[in-house]
Amino acid sequence: PQARKAAEIAGGVDSVVDVAAGHGMFGILVLQNSPSARCLAVDWPNVLELARDNAAQAGVLDRYETRAGSAFDVDLGSGHDLVLLPNILHHFERPGCETLLRRAHQALRPGGRVFVIELVPHEDRVTPSAPAWFATMMLATTPNGDAYTQSEYAVMLAAAGFSRPEAHAVPGSARTLLVAGR
Repeated sequence: PQARKAAEIAGGVDSVVDVAAGHGMFGILVLQNSPSARCLAVDWPNVLELARDNAAQAGVLDRYETRAGSAFDVDLGSGHDLVLLPNILHHFERPGCETLLRRAHQALRPGGRVFVIELVPHEDRVTPSAPAWFATMMLATTPNGDAYTQSEYAVMLAAAGFSRPEAHAVPGSARTLLVAGR
């Protein structure tokens, strides 16, 4: 559901970067909605094999480029319409998140957008239950991860040069899609 919602909101784009692409469905669905678009998928080599297989099955492999390595180091290029950050920022403390967001900002053309897809707890940090439990899991299983609130994301996005994010609920999912512009 999150990938479908992202593709729907993305509309027609020419160039997208899918950071921490995983299975690739975020970038793949954007490509299916934008027949002339190209996607650069970034993740670890073994993960990108699955993403390439999924792109081939979806019929978009000819427009799907992969680049293996760390999201902190890989060349993301520039002039893109959209940077996707699905389910990655929760792994890092705020400075790490801001670093990735600055990298996304630099990769975008003026007017481009970043999509952050995450479990986002309310400001009370205990509701709704899925993001609250996820925050507990991040505390217990990562050195610095967290489930950030919408206001915390707004601060991090602003520090990276983005506009205030718009929040979109994802039907059929506990995740939130935050959209911010360059």
